[in-house]
Amino acid sequence: MAEHFDNNKKVNIKKFVAFLVFIIVIAAVAVTVVLINKQPAQTSENTAENTVAEVKPPEEKVDIIDLNSKTRPLAVVVNNTPVAVKVQTGLNKAYIVYEMPTEGGTCRLMALYKDAGNVKVGTIRSARHNFIDWAYESDAIFTCFGWSHYAQDQMQKQGVINYIQGLVSEGGMYRENPEKLASEHTAYMDTDKVYDSAKKKGYKVETDDSVLLKYNVKDVDLSEKTDVKDATKVVVSYDGSSNVTTFKYNAETKMYERYVTSKENICKDHETGEVVSTKNIIIEKIDYTSMPDGKYLDLKTTGSGKGWFITNGKAVPIKWSKSSRKAKTKYTYTDGTEIEVSDGRTYIEVMPTNRTEKIEGAETAE
Repeated sequence: MAEHFDNNKKVNIKKFVAFLVFIIVIAAVAVTVVLINKQPAQTSENTAENTVAEVKPPEEKVDIIDLNSKTRPLAVVVNNTPVAVKVQTGLNKAYIVYEMPTEGGTCRLMALYKDAGNVKVGTIRSARHNFIDWAYESDAIFTCFGWSHYAQDQMQKQGVINYIQGLVSEGGMYRENPEKLASEHTAYMDTDKVYDSAKKKGYKVETDDSVLLKYNVKDVDLSEKTDVKDATKVVVSYDGSSNVTTFKYNAETKMYERYVTSKENICKDHETGEVVSTKNIIIEKIDYTSMPDGKYLDLKTTGSGKGWFITNGKAVPIKWSKSSRKAKTKYTYTDGTEIEVSDGRTYIEVMPTNRTEKIEGAETAE
């Protein structure tokens, strides 16, 4: 009898324990359900928002030049004689164009090309020894058709710079004469052929050198700078008549369109018909003397001087400095801060100090 009672007691205890476990499980499930219901639902909208928050915006990059590219630029001497301006081609593919004084109140251009595809450039003219100093600044392969005897001595005999010389059939240069001009205005080149020629001469076609200018991916606003002035028309004169370059600001495109001579003839690419234009203008005022032969100029490319930086309809005074022939020219505001140019082509107008530039606003530009 006692044994039967003990067995019943054990059964009851087991039933009680089983019941207690069941209650605990039910309670745990109920608590879990309550906690889940208190959490906000993860809607597709929330998921999309989280996904968007995690995606980084694409990095803004400069368009005019690939700042990470190692391609070595070409520095090409381009004809700027007034009669030959109408056959100029390829200038709108350059990222920098220098305009530099030469003998007799004339001037020449030197256009820099880098990663622009195969560009037809013309017409090509002869080198002057001082042009080399600005080609150095970008570690460029200097390209020309002809040379002064001073340039020839430095390039051919002294080997101061890598060069491609069309006069000796380098670079695959060729003649075209669509406007029936004198032969000195008829030489053209294709950039791909010049690079091929550079490789054949054993020149490196890549560089670790940094670019000359600092670029801002956005338009540079000069309106709050010290001594700012309106600049809707900029006139750079080399002789006061034939060799005069004028830039007029187009407020719609935010570009400066190029004109030549005192008659202000608009410049257009002979191949494409595009108006030749630029985003930025740097005026660099320099001194010069004559070379011993009394004919060619010796431009003072090193040292320091004054100038102007012009973009987006505004102009501010700047300073320039160049410590040695191979050093980069540094352009700064008057407070010493290095300028940043707007994303786009830059014309560097190398102008003698004995000539006076004109920078006019809309009210005086007509």
